[in-house]
Amino acid sequence: MAIASTTHPLNDVSPRTLIIWKIAQAIVWLISAGIFFALIFYPHIGLLVLWNVLIPVAPALLVVACGVWRNVCPLATTNLLVRRFNLSKKKKMSAKLQAKLQLVAIIALYLIVPLRHFIFNTNGTATAIFLFATVVAGISIGFVYDWKSGWCNSLCPVHPVEKLYAQNTGFAVPNAHCDKCANCSVPCPDSTPNIHPSSSKKTVYNELSGLLTIGGLPGFIFGWFFVPDYTGTPTAFHLFGVYKLPMLGFCISCLLYFSLKRYFTKKNERVLISYFAAAGVSCYYWFRIPALLGFGRFSSDVVLLNLSNTLPHWSIQITVLCTTAFLFWWLVFRKPNHKSWLQRPAFVDRQKAGF
Repeated sequence: MAIASTTHPLNDVSPRTLIIWKIAQAIVWLISAGIFFALIFYPHIGLLVLWNVLIPVAPALLVVACGVWRNVCPLATTNLLVRRFNLSKKKKMSAKLQAKLQLVAIIALYLIVPLRHFIFNTNGTATAIFLFATVVAGISIGFVYDWKSGWCNSLCPVHPVEKLYAQNTGFAVPNAHCDKCANCSVPCPDSTPNIHPSSSKKTVYNELSGLLTIGGLPGFIFGWFFVPDYTGTPTAFHLFGVYKLPMLGFCISCLLYFSLKRYFTKKNERVLISYFAAAGVSCYYWFRIPALLGFGRFSSDVVLLNLSNTLPHWSIQITVLCTTAFLFWWLVFRKPNHKSWLQRPAFVDRQKAGF
């Protein structure tokens, strides 16, 4: 039985608005394709734009307007072409399988991100190969499972971060991918107000992925920023080094969350989750903003705009303090507005669709 939604269906959105979203998708896709080829042929430019322009913007966008990202994500645009051209088998993914894939996604995130220090931050070809592999994985699972259920809502390593950071999104925007809701994922992360990593506890896999995402991410991020990029010949010792501090932080953070969780009722659990979400994204910008402006911890940090000889150090400290204050206000102290990331489209008539 379909769950009623308080948001307006996509059918109420004007064709002009949808055209604008399609144009935005095309622009972002073309920019991403340009970055991909730059990683191969002009790696310095490709790495700079990817890791020091696009990626630093992403967490803030997820916090404030995750639906915008969900609409224009170039990987989603590519993966969903399989469904749009009616090449998918359109299988319904079971809740248990989806929970398993979501657990795989958060584990993959913790395995992949440290490799930035090991190779991806400095090797354009390796980064391009990795991005291509994610496209192949997303398209492959899209041939089997319907709409976003296979990749965007399950196996994508970014999805756990979306659910953690975007639990109190600023507003819902029209769904530029799904013209009809086929209930491919239950609950649908796009259409469920104030969804977070522990919203679904149907299986032990859901509970475990929620614990790893909420509890582990703040400490993992903290530890990650104390590891420098390796610019020489990587060795097995270096590979161990890029995981040591992030995973130590992950373990401490998880232990703290697990310990505090016992003192929160199910009704108040969201408060604790909000604090950990704010801690994670705040920690990211606490270190990332100074590094981008030439005030980083390591000389190997790639600088987007070197202002170390122009701005006093205290101005950077004020900036990160203001950023932290805003993020804690937005995620913790601002009243939940009961909005979803995207407006839910009208439900598909399953009999007419041949289901």
